[in-house]
Amino acid sequence: MTPPSPQKPARPQEKRPREKPADLIVTGCTVLVHDDRERIGFEEDAAVVVRNGAIDSVTTAAAVAGLPAADRIDARGQVALPGLINCHTHAPMVALRGLAEDLPTEEWFNDVVWPVESNLTERDVELGARLACAEMIRAGVTAFADHYFAMDAVAAVVAECGMRALLGQAYFSTQGPEGRERSLEFALRHRGAADGRITTALAPHAPYTVTDADLAATADLARAHGLPVHLHAAENRDQTDTSLARHGATPIGVLERTGILDTDVLIAHGTGITEDDLPLLADASGRTAVATAPRGYLKFAWPTTTPVRALRDIGVPVGLATDGAASNNSLDVWESMALTSLVQKATEGDPRWLTSRQALHHASLQSARAVGLGDTVGRIAPGRRADLVLVDLTGPHTQPVHDLAATLVHSARSADVRTTIVDGRVLMRDRELLTLDVPAVVRELAERLPALTERGHGRRVQEYDT
Repeated sequence: MTPPSPQKPARPQEKRPREKPADLIVTGCTVLVHDDRERIGFEEDAAVVVRNGAIDSVTTAAAVAGLPAADRIDARGQVALPGLINCHTHAPMVALRGLAEDLPTEEWFNDVVWPVESNLTERDVELGARLACAEMIRAGVTAFADHYFAMDAVAAVVAECGMRALLGQAYFSTQGPEGRERSLEFALRHRGAADGRITTALAPHAPYTVTDADLAATADLARAHGLPVHLHAAENRDQTDTSLARHGATPIGVLERTGILDTDVLIAHGTGITEDDLPLLADASGRTAVATAPRGYLKFAWPTTTPVRALRDIGVPVGLATDGAASNNSLDVWESMALTSLVQKATEGDPRWLTSRQALHHASLQSARAVGLGDTVGRIAPGRRADLVLVDLTGPHTQPVHDLAATLVHSARSADVRTTIVDGRVLMRDRELLTLDVPAVVRELAERLPALTERGHGRRVQEYDT
């Protein structure tokens, strides 16, 4: 008989290491997600776990019930969307909101906007940027592409308020080489600032205000320094016709022959893009994108709009935008999303285009790509930066919900955004702004408006003559 083996003493029960608390958990919501073919879907009773400013996981509400977190948001009855991106604006121009109404484009520029902009001080720009950022945060915008003057002030506001931005110092050729040099210096000085939330671009104003020589020099600088270019081009059909008559090329043709299309370029508006321009855009060696801001086109009674369908067919991303509030009267990208869908249906004569899901795709991944952040934001998925918004759909105007995508695009409003989060930081919670003091900005801006809006001096920063 074999003697029994000596019994080993029982080991003390091993404790599993406690999981590190999450920085933020958003739970109980419906989450907009993209599948591997970028089709939009919705996960119900879900949760988003955020660590170190990034999305750690998208899971079920039940799975995070016991998970510790520094902050939790109960988002029952709400939808989590990727933060909206305003792909082209002039944020400080909120100070000019309503100042130049019911005017043709040429009078709008020459009689009001450019005379007033000759008065701008850096403080005016800062206050305008503060008001604009507050407006955008409240409307669920987490990032914006800005193209204006005194942009050091805008960069400081972005760093303080917590938003994400692609910033460029605008210049005209009438400023001489110094304008182009200042645009480059700004881009290099602020690239990667605000813990990486600020990216930068070179910002020539447009082919009708910047010479071919300056555009070619800008393209060289962009390639040498790895910078994108953000500019207006083919804004309307009149500009395209004038460019053909004066230069023998459309504005897009000018961008091609000066090398701008060999860089990563964000083109604002493009309602004057022609069928002949499409091969140039398709063959561009850089990353080419267009930003559409339909409300302004309707206000100016432009006969055409951004050819979203044709651009999609050649692989050019189209992001949503508002332009500045001096022309658009608001920085509401939610409205731009709905209008883009409606205007495209009317233009194409096809109610099946642009669908609500397509509009949401333009508002998320397409817009992220347009501003060069396609690998960083634009979807709620592990590894992406935690830029998201929570939208309350419990109001009477959003009920009942038969088609969630249609409810979001055509029934919900920017005022339904309850919470805005950038890089995992809550910038607005339950409609309360946490990083900006709006009453103080409004008081000081009101005091400065008489000097800012004075036009008796006869100056203007530029002349609009296309």
